Amino acid sequence: MDAGLRLKRIRENLGLRYREVEQASNLIAARRGSAEFVVGLSRLADIENKGVVPSVHRLYSLCAIYRLDLGEVLEWYGVDLAQILQDGSYAKPPKTHPIGAPSSRRGSVALPLKLEPGVDVRRTTYLSRVIQQWGRLPLSLLDNLDIEECRYGVIGTEDFMMFPLLRPGTLIQIDENQREIQNAGWMNEFDRPIYFLELREGYACCWCSVAGEHLILQPHPGSPCEPVVLKSQDADVIGRVIGLAMQLAHKETKTKKKGKARSAASLK
Repeated sequence: MDAGLRLKRIRENLGLRYREVEQASNLIAARRGSAEFVVGLSRLADIENKGVVPSVHRLYSLCAIYRLDLGEVLEWYGVDLAQILQDGSYAKPPKTHPIGAPSSRRGSVALPLKLEPGVDVRRTTYLSRVIQQWGRLPLSLLDNLDIEECRYGVIGTEDFMMFPLLRPGTLIQIDENQREIQNAGWMNEFDRPIYFLELREGYACCWCSVAGEHLILQPHPGSPCEPVVLKSQDADVIGRVIGLAMQLAHKETKTKKKGKARSAASLK
């Protein structure tokens, strides 16, 4: 259905006449301090009957008056706010910059809702294997995750194999199509492939190298862990880590902040 016609039917269902819509928009414009919010009689008729696209200010007024969600009405006009991050990826700004989160949460993504009982968060886990239930959650910031094509794992809270490059608790994205171990070809530690492996007694996430019939699990130089040498048949390479979500610092509690404030006061 045409967006203008939808707006017309909603107005009629609310029992509002053109004059009443205009009067309400005048009050909104006065409160906002801008005449751009006014929806005049002739303009409203053009929006409803001639397919005229309202300005962002007039669309706001109509949504406020009709009790509509602005993001939903924008979709009627072909603007899906849930796609803003994906569409923004076509621009490649050369400078580091913050990314604003979309105000709309209408988009949804598949996320794990239920894990198998008994999962030990202290150990590195193959997340895709222990998820019992997926669900749709309205988190548009995560729409870029490729749930179907990739697999996911979590670095255990006691796994320091790749610390500080990968901190315990890091969520990692795994590409199962990249399973062949590379012994060379990178320029620095950030380019060196990190692999997710299934071992006889759990999982590992680290750098790897092949030496004859042996597979060497190589920790980060800053890690307290030692290299591990295994027979190749004792480990199954699930894939290469291609993405991650990692917390860099723990969130301060109010109690800690108050403690810091008292300490600062005592120094004065």
